[in-house]
Amino acid sequence: MTLHTAVAGDRHHALLPAALAVFAGSLLLTISAKIAIPFFPVPLTMQTFVVIGLGLALGSRLGALTVTLYLAQGAAGLPVFTGTPEKGLGLAYMAGPTGGYLIGFVAAAFVAGLLAERGFDRRIATSFLAALVATAVIHIPGLLWLGALVGWDKPVIAWGLTPFLYGDLLKAGLAALVFPAAWTFLKNRGIA
Repeated sequence: MTLHTAVAGDRHHALLPAALAVFAGSLLLTISAKIAIPFFPVPLTMQTFVVIGLGLALGSRLGALTVTLYLAQGAAGLPVFTGTPEKGLGLAYMAGPTGGYLIGFVAAAFVAGLLAERGFDRRIATSFLAALVATAVIHIPGLLWLGALVGWDKPVIAWGLTPFLYGDLLKAGLAALVFPAAWTFLKNRGIA
């Protein structure tokens, strides 16, 4: 059960908790962007883990809405992205090499949420699979954008995918451990 399904029965009372969850999720994404390990070609952050986690925890619609709010904050010029304000702000930053990955965040949160709504967040194996699928969804527009920006004659896969595979597997494994454990915790307390 995601937050969305937990509160869907009473729409009037569900609006405030949902709005707070979306806002808090956008703040969590900002924090995850600011804690970065220097890496080439872009710093390694926990953003993909948080994006996938938002989808798994909030469901497809609220997860995607949360990431959309985060992107809107960035487009408005708030320094929410990795390397901002030093590397630019707003739409200029978003049009750079990581722009496609940012777009992929929305789709990944939606896909992770969709899989969670189908129970993929309840067991380690299916949570791992959901996290891997959502991660692939981030990389597809990311690589397409990067290739269009720098040219397909460049080593786009070597720059935009290969360096992140180990980190992506680690984050997927972390999601596979965290979310089923959270459901077990909530179930044992009669909450879920």
